[in-house]
Amino acid sequence: MIKSMTGFGRCEVSEAERKVTVEMKSVNHRYLDVNIKMPKKLNFFEAAIRSELKNYIQRGKVDIFITYEDLTENNVCIKYNKDIAAEYMGYLKQMAEDFGLDNDIKVSKLSRYPEVLTMEEQTIDEAEIWKVLGKAVQGAAESFVETRIKEGENLREDLTVKLDGMLEHVEYITERSPKLIDEYRRKLKERVHELLEDAQVDENRLLMEITLFADKVCVDEELVRLRSHIEATKQALSEGGSIGRKLDFIAQEMNREANTILSKANDLETSGRAIELKTEIEKVREQIQNIE
Repeated sequence: MIKSMTGFGRCEVSEAERKVTVEMKSVNHRYLDVNIKMPKKLNFFEAAIRSELKNYIQRGKVDIFITYEDLTENNVCIKYNKDIAAEYMGYLKQMAEDFGLDNDIKVSKLSRYPEVLTMEEQTIDEAEIWKVLGKAVQGAAESFVETRIKEGENLREDLTVKLDGMLEHVEYITERSPKLIDEYRRKLKERVHELLEDAQVDENRLLMEITLFADKVCVDEELVRLRSHIEATKQALSEGGSIGRKLDFIAQEMNREANTILSKANDLETSGRAIELKTEIEKVREQIQNIE
């Protein structure tokens, strides 16, 4: 099977006091590029998330969105900083003595001074959080891969149809090429006879001209290589796997052969078929860009 580089996956996991939602989406990219957006408290798990994703994804630009909810009521606590409060009181007492003022500080007022009372989040249990987060990442990745496989199958079917169409063009040009030489030979003889009328025709000179023409328009090697590239692509699609880069290279080679065939074409029919070949190859290349 082959996979598309376009996909989407989502998974939500709720266990006891925590809920994690993971969403993934991807587009084409030459390499694997993962961008993760998640709460700061989960940054510790980034390496583990990336490691887990490598089991599911080889190529593509992947955006991951993670939301985390702590459903506990005691996940934060108030901390009383006695030393800081004592410092405040010491300085306030000294100020009262220095300026002959009443020390009117009450507990309610002192508690509002900076850092006397602070809100602190309790230490998180990393193992428990990863138990939920890891399950959500895995679930989203599995859903994500399913969409990629489904789209990949559609790509394989479409590419197979296009490759079969390309083979038809190759077969036509293969059959047409020898006829071009025969037509050139006939037209050349007719033209020479018209010009020379009853004069003797130099058959050796005619043969030389025909040979030069045949060498100029011969595309046998290009057709053999092009046919081989098409069959190799079909074989790779059948075997599956991460074949996007390989197929892109083969498509470049197919385009090179088609360009040569077009440059050697000496009649409208062959030129038309060569242009159609190039058009189909370009369509195939565009589709291959979507394959992982």
